[in-house]
Amino acid sequence: MTTDAKAGAAPDPLAPFSAPVRRWFEASFEGPTPAQAGGWEAISGGDNALICAPTGSGKTLASFLWGIDRLSRMAERGQGVRLVYVSPLKALSYDIERNLRAPLRGIGADISVGLRTGDTSQAERRAMRKTPPDILITTPESLYLMLSSGVREILATTEAVIVDEIHAVAQSKRGSHLALSLERLEHLVKDHAQRPAGPVAAGDPPPLPVAKASSGAVPPTAPPAGDAPRLQRIGLSATQRPLERIARFLVGPKRECKIVDAGVAKELDLEIVVPVEDMAEPGAPAFPSEDGVPADGEPLAHVRSIWPAIYPELLKLVREHTSTIVFVNNRRAAERLAKRLNELHADEPPQELPATEHAGNPPLPGGGAVGGTAPEDALATAGGGGSPAATGPAGPTPLTVNSAPVIPRTPNPLQA
Repeated sequence: MTTDAKAGAAPDPLAPFSAPVRRWFEASFEGPTPAQAGGWEAISGGDNALICAPTGSGKTLASFLWGIDRLSRMAERGQGVRLVYVSPLKALSYDIERNLRAPLRGIGADISVGLRTGDTSQAERRAMRKTPPDILITTPESLYLMLSSGVREILATTEAVIVDEIHAVAQSKRGSHLALSLERLEHLVKDHAQRPAGPVAAGDPPPLPVAKASSGAVPPTAPPAGDAPRLQRIGLSATQRPLERIARFLVGPKRECKIVDAGVAKELDLEIVVPVEDMAEPGAPAFPSEDGVPADGEPLAHVRSIWPAIYPELLKLVREHTSTIVFVNNRRAAERLAKRLNELHADEPPQELPATEHAGNPPLPGGGAVGGTAPEDALATAGGGGSPAATGPAGPTPLTVNSAPVIPRTPNPLQA
């Protein structure tokens, strides 16, 4: 079942909320987004919901606000966890815990929030078991560990569970593990609701479903299947396709899920730019000899580079836009590109690079050496104070080309 949030939004999305929540939201935001309007319509009706919306559309607040409103109306809190938020990203869990403080403070509700991850100390875990929070923020692995220990009793009162970034786990073994944990949580909630009133001693058998004919007492029976409490599941993600399969993964078999599709189709401004007139002759030889002719046997002698024509075009785009992302094949190319763009931006002449980097440079006057000196002349010992390329007791000496030191490049261990 799919809901188009843009076409089928309710006239007043804030109608189901209490007055304090409405006042805070209206004072903090201009109005509900399509994701919030469609999400609240499904969540407030008690349905399982999958909200698909781009980043920044407020879908996380849409999933939390109804639960916060319900908790604020409860006369008694602190008896157990009511709302569970599961994030596959531990860093995101810390952000959510911090961002929840603003609505709770604005609404004025005394609602406790607990965080349980692998970094939670033993003292904090014991305190959580003794005084359970109203809202629990955790990860799939920590949820599994809680369900497998004695602390699972604080989860028996859970009314809703929010699974954020569901696309990150849907196709992996981690997602299968999370689906099993959600079913265990569902069973725990139903089992807790079907327990008879009053204290139950450890080891007592469950109540009989039907009283014996000879007995006048009628044992407590489980409520009908339609009246049994159900764990409401809410899934959130910005990049999830296909929505129907993600919804089935979220709720499991034989359950319904409303899909709130508030996604926006982005308009692409795509342009193919060729910085040279002829791709067959993009530039000069990569390794020219003294006469400007590729030397026989030189590695990559006949390779011609298009990069000298690309650098100015990239710099033009960088200057015309606020943010620019350039994708390259490796770190070495990224460093070289950044160096060339900085030189062009500062109107500085390109500096000499090792021979392995010459493929991206235009041919320099004088046979490729800085200042017009031929490479073989620069390597020779000059009587006027030039430094020879020699290896002595102190190790290799940096070459000097027209008083400009050329430091030999050392291999980067990260590229090994």
